[in-house]
Amino acid sequence: MGDKIISVKRINDILQNTIHSIENSKEEIVNIVDQARENVKLLEDELIQIKEKVDEIIREVDELEIEEKKRRIHLSNVNKNFHMYSQEELQEAYDLANEIRIKLFIKREEEKNIIQKRKELEVRLKSAREVLNKAEKAWKSVSVVTEYLRGNLNEIVFTVDHLSKKKTLGIKIIEAQEEEKQRLARDIHDGPAQSIANILVKAEVCERLADIDKDKFKEELNNLKDIIRMTLKDIRKTIYDLRPMSLDDLGLIPTLQRYVQKFIEYTGINVELKVFGQVSALNSSVEIAVFRIIQEALSNIYKHSKATEAIIIIEFSQKRLNLVIADNGIGFNFSEACNNEAEYGGYGLVNMRERVELLGGNMTIKSAPGKGTKISFYITLPEEEK
Repeated sequence: MGDKIISVKRINDILQNTIHSIENSKEEIVNIVDQARENVKLLEDELIQIKEKVDEIIREVDELEIEEKKRRIHLSNVNKNFHMYSQEELQEAYDLANEIRIKLFIKREEEKNIIQKRKELEVRLKSAREVLNKAEKAWKSVSVVTEYLRGNLNEIVFTVDHLSKKKTLGIKIIEAQEEEKQRLARDIHDGPAQSIANILVKAEVCERLADIDKDKFKEELNNLKDIIRMTLKDIRKTIYDLRPMSLDDLGLIPTLQRYVQKFIEYTGINVELKVFGQVSALNSSVEIAVFRIIQEALSNIYKHSKATEAIIIIEFSQKRLNLVIADNGIGFNFSEACNNEAEYGGYGLVNMRERVELLGGNMTIKSAPGKGTKISFYITLPEEEK
């Protein structure tokens, strides 16, 4: 027992020192992330201003080209009928044509320069986003390690035989949580947040037009309503992606039926959902896991398979839930994908397999080029669902 206490103390000392070092590094990484995020924001704002300026200059160039054409036509008429004009009128026609030509030349140069500036800014913004992405990944990794090291030391000591597996699982769970938070933050930033900012701008425009131009005011107000509708749609989609409320209200099968119908309408891929056995209410964690796996599989079919048809088979048995998802797409070399971690992870297969294994099940994948893909898995039902 004494040896165990000493071991725990030594492990605790090592972990405390490690955590202290990591925390110091974490603060520096947080500062880097904040600076990178601020840099991206500044570049995004600058790019918006540049794009507006480009649009404005292009409009001015178009107007000058029209005006320059009119001046050339007028000058041509004056030259043809020079005997009908005085020397002063001839000179004025030449001066006006020359003046508009010079303005057009200057404005075209300005257009060329600002477009080049926009391209350079887009390259800088892309680079800044890559830096931010790398910094956020580093911060996430440090957070995962810190959280794991802060775990229960006694549990680590007394379950040493299972340490490797638990460590991997713990890190995967925390990574999944961090990735989901990051995805949600990005979706809100790129969707509803941008739309709400646009709504504020439109509202200010409407406010200014209210007493100036009634027709324009109504037009802008209608635009504002459209933006609000789209924002509401985006928010509902974000909520649905977090957890479909119909899972709690209707259950797994009705939710899947609605999702499949929407998937068919959106993608044009014919998906058949077949259910066998006596449908029973499932544990909430099982329902959301099955829904996410099917959602990921259908996403892969749409993005990668080029399939025209797919089938989902769900079988309720006394002790487990059996599922098959198959398509008639182009398939892929499964052996090579397994060896290529980036490709294997890119299909979301790692997340699908982990969800199944967390619920005490097993998943198999069969695929070959030109022969479609078939994913089969089962989930062992908790005691209350048997």
